[in-house]
Amino acid sequence: MITRRRFLRDSAALAGTAVLTALYAHDIEPRWVEYVKRPLPLSHLPAHLVGRTLIQLSDLHIGNRFDWRYLVNALRKVSAMKPDYVVYTGDFVSYTDIEQFGQLRTVMKDAPHGRFGTAAILGNHDYGHGWSQSEVAEEIINILAEQDIPVLRNAVQEFDGLHMCGIDDAWGTNFAPKQGLTAIQPEQPTIVLCHNPDVVDQPIWDGYQGWILSGHTHGGQVKPPFLPPPIIPVQNKRYTAGEFDLGDGRFLYINRALGHLWQIRFNVRPEVTIFKITHNR
Repeated sequence: MITRRRFLRDSAALAGTAVLTALYAHDIEPRWVEYVKRPLPLSHLPAHLVGRTLIQLSDLHIGNRFDWRYLVNALRKVSAMKPDYVVYTGDFVSYTDIEQFGQLRTVMKDAPHGRFGTAAILGNHDYGHGWSQSEVAEEIINILAEQDIPVLRNAVQEFDGLHMCGIDDAWGTNFAPKQGLTAIQPEQPTIVLCHNPDVVDQPIWDGYQGWILSGHTHGGQVKPPFLPPPIIPVQNKRYTAGEFDLGDGRFLYINRALGHLWQIRFNVRPEVTIFKITHNR
């Protein structure tokens, strides 16, 4: 029999646990960045690229929904690592109004650069309200250019022997993936930057074999233990976070995001991914 005293004690313990969990999910985990180290095996790799580092940053979401100043510390830490390459896979802002342009300028003054190359793509939030404001995207591109960060819009660019293909966002106004994918030279070491992982299921890849680096999902931000995240903004719900073998020579990696839409995370820490380029075996 459950006594009144035991009921009150257990209720208090449950309430205390709930409060602590809420505090953790709001105040601790959203700022507790995980630096994930993993290999990036590439084909047709020249000797001088072997062992180089490539750091992926994604989904900064600079705006008014959380205190974005912690991002600066993470960016400074990445700069101190002196990476060989840095890629940004979209959603630089959570756009409300032109205030985000000033905020983005402030944060990107500390943006890390790769010794041999830096590249970026846009995400859906970089297209403003309804993902339809091309002028917002253009201003973000201008701000990134001020920091010598080129934005690849359905295009391929070479960085000291490493080729990067950047696909513009699938929900934005400039989605033309074949324009970039057809420019890939199969005999060159290439990675594809593509914000929304759902794009990997579209019949556009034309035999491409290699890595696709994405963001967009944030890993769901909240993930119950042993269960998938309940909310994730993709059609293919298996694309949560981490590595996926697509079974045709393509591999997908989804970064969990450095920022967040809202300041809540549980069991899905913000991520900076540190790749080491290796031979594809």
